[in-house]
Amino acid sequence: MKPRIVLTFLSCFLWVTLASAATPHDGQHDFDFEIGTWKIHLKKMMHPLTGLNDWVEFDGSTYTQKVWDGRANLEQFETNGSAGQIEGMTLRLYSPTSHQWSIYWATSKTGTLGIPTVGEFKNGVGEFYDQEPINGRMVLVRFIWSRIMPTSAHFEQAFSDDSGKTWEVNWITDQTRVSEEEFKTLAESTTPKMDSSSPGDNQHDFDFEAGTWTAHLKRRQHPLSGSDAWVDYDGTSAVKKIWNGRANFGELEVGNADTHIQGLTLRLYNPQSHQWRLYWANSKDGALNVPTIGNFSNGRGEFFDQEDFGDKSIFVRFVFSDVTPNSFLTEQAFSPDFGKTWETNWTATFTKKN
Repeated sequence: MKPRIVLTFLSCFLWVTLASAATPHDGQHDFDFEIGTWKIHLKKMMHPLTGLNDWVEFDGSTYTQKVWDGRANLEQFETNGSAGQIEGMTLRLYSPTSHQWSIYWATSKTGTLGIPTVGEFKNGVGEFYDQEPINGRMVLVRFIWSRIMPTSAHFEQAFSDDSGKTWEVNWITDQTRVSEEEFKTLAESTTPKMDSSSPGDNQHDFDFEAGTWTAHLKRRQHPLSGSDAWVDYDGTSAVKKIWNGRANFGELEVGNADTHIQGLTLRLYNPQSHQWRLYWANSKDGALNVPTIGNFSNGRGEFFDQEDFGDKSIFVRFVFSDVTPNSFLTEQAFSPDFGKTWETNWTATFTKKN
């Protein structure tokens, strides 16, 4: 009987071990350490993958806010140094399906989110990868988060132009947690002043939306199907300015008796094209949609993109209208015939909260 008991025990142990190994790490709180206010010291290689060893240094501040109880976060990043200024932001989204994070980066110079760097944490170290064009060549990009402590953390970016055989580090950031008061002092010294507006400059287009709003939404249940069944949602929207208004970030939470929607919007202004990029993501999949691009004219904002819907490629239009200090309307519509006809499938009324 004893050998059978031993074998049974070993079988159970092996089953538990294999089951644990097959269960993906739940990483939705992996970036909780980053929430809060920090001072940073940055070293940046000016000309990566050229053989030059030309490093410059920056000092500044960064602030990261938690979104969706940690399943997403937004970082605002400001530094100054001998080579100028870097004004950036990072949006991090967690996929509950893949158990991976997608990390998006943008600067105020372009107002465009880059290719997402994707990965996860293991044993306290985070590794994230993507492929990007650098100096006219496609190279691998690697982010590593390490040395994570309650009051400090270390970050490195590296490029590889030989399919990952070797890596050249080109960006090193060390950050130290500071109080909100110290952060405010640092941020004031590194945040650039808003450029004065000029004709055709749309950098203030979304200033009206900063604040907290009640939201009433109507959604067509089955777009482009001939159905006219709609469903209603109620909730709130909160929007904050970034980069003195040249970007903003909004959290939307609405629902009804059957459905709860947690979404976020990130809007970035491109100073070259004088257009805005509108990005959307929801907490269910942690994925960022194709940006809808456009601008305001005569108080009305129109934004367009092309997306796949079912097995078809369609145009998408998003409209802001009837903007007043206390309310505004939005509408989304699809066109299956590339702009000849449009079918509205989302409408929303936003009213300022006191």
